[in-house]
Formats: sequence, C-alpha cells, structure tokens
Amino acid sequence: MVTAAVFALGLGFFKGTESSIEFAAGYLVEQSLSVDNLFVFILLFNYFKVPKEAQPKILNYGIIGAIGMRAVMITAGSVALENFHSILLLFAGILVFSSGKILLEFFSDSEDEVQVLSENWIIKSTGKLFKTTTEVDGTNFFINGAATSLFLCLVAIEVSDVVFAIDSVPAIFGVTEDPLIVFTSNIFAIAGLRSLFTVLSSAVQDLKYLEPSVALVLGFIGLKMVLEFNGVCISTYTSLGVVFLLLSGGVAASLQAKRDSEEGIE
Repeated sequence: MVTAAVFALGLGFFKGTESSIEFAAGYLVEQSLSVDNLFVFILLFNYFKVPKEAQPKILNYGIIGAIGMRAVMITAGSVALENFHSILLLFAGILVFSSGKILLEFFSDSEDEVQVLSENWIIKSTGKLFKTTTEVDGTNFFINGAATSLFLCLVAIEVSDVVFAIDSVPAIFGVTEDPLIVFTSNIFAIAGLRSLFTVLSSAVQDLKYLEPSVALVLGFIGLKMVLEFNGVCISTYTSLGVVFLLLSGGVAASLQAKRDSEEGIE
C-alpha cells in the first residue's frame, strides 16, 4: 500500500493530479475486489485442508498467474476500446449483471459452504483432469505422479481468478482508459494480496457486509460507464468519493454487526 501511494505521488508529479486521482480510484476498486478474492482463497484453503505452511506457496503462484492473466486481458481490453469504443457498454453490462448477482446471492438463503464448493464446476473439472492422491507431503504439488490437494487448490485459485478478472478488468476501465493506470493499479492491488491475506485472513470472515458493498461499487461503475457513453460526465473525484464511501460503509456496518453480536452473546 505504501508503494502504491508513492507511485500515485509520482504519477501526480509526472502526469498531473488527474492521473494520480485516477490511479487512487482504480487502486481502491481493485483492492476491494482483491479483498473479495480473499473470501474465495480462504474457502478453498479450508475445503482442500491446505496446511498453514503451504498457503504462502500457493498464494505466490496464484499471484504470479493472476498478474499474467490481467496483463493479457488488459491488453485485449485496451485494443478493443481503441477500435470499438461501444464495447464500454458490454463492460458496463458485465458489471451491472455481476452486481445484481452478488446482491441476490447475499440476500438469498445461502447453502452450506462445503456443499457449494463440492458442486463447483472448477473443482469437479480439476479432479477429473488429474490423477489425484489424498496424501500430503509438505508443500509438494505431486507425489509419485499424482496431484495432491495442494495442486488442486492452486488450479482452482488460478481458474477462479479468471472469473474474477471478468469483473475486475471492466471495472478499472470504468475508472480510466489510460493503459498505464489500468495496468499498474491492477498490478499493485494483486501484488499486495499476500500481505493483505496475512493481515485479513483471520478478520475477513467478520466483514459480512463488504461483499454487498463491493457489489454496489461494481453497479455504480457500470452505471457511470453507461452515462459517460451517453455524454454525462462523472468526475474522477466524485467516483473516488462514492467508491470510498461505499467500501468504508460496508466495513463500518460489518464491524457494528460484529459488535452487536458480541454484546448479544454477553
């Protein structure tokens, strides 16, 4: 986060204040989506019973794969925007759809997490593609040619990141179309996942209202893209303020709910 702040200041010095604010808004959006990723990482680590000592290794490989995937998707998105600007409406549709889907899932009766994961197509497909073993040998991905649960977890994380990128890349293009800012805000957010995981892995379960607040951010950015395509401009300062208020509101509501719950138990 400190490195990202220094980079934002550098952008402001070399490219102007507007670029610095665009980076801050983009980084905040991408960081919030990264926190959402942590929910999935924690669920997968628990589902595959990944030991604590092996989690950093899987996380590192996952981050490297995510950076490569985002680079490809951002490049493709930049080329598409340059040649077909109306693709912004497709990006906006993806964000609004994702926002509605997340909110519906949040407010509907949720199933048991283990049951949901056992039916997940990523986990089912991965198990069919590789010869597997229930044995675990330290942090090894394979034992005698058979994939361990650690490798299956890594594959599930890599594939799930592709799904997350479908929301993440359009979201940052909704903040700025500058390829440098789009790429760097993504990279800084992803690179900070490891330290973020270390800090939030035990607390993320308590942030129950963070996911719907992220959904509202996606919906806002989608609406912003539609308005701007039709000539209604929303300033980067306004976007940054709305994103910050939605995310901080989600965190504050989560902490208040946790506090109320603890007081109720007492």
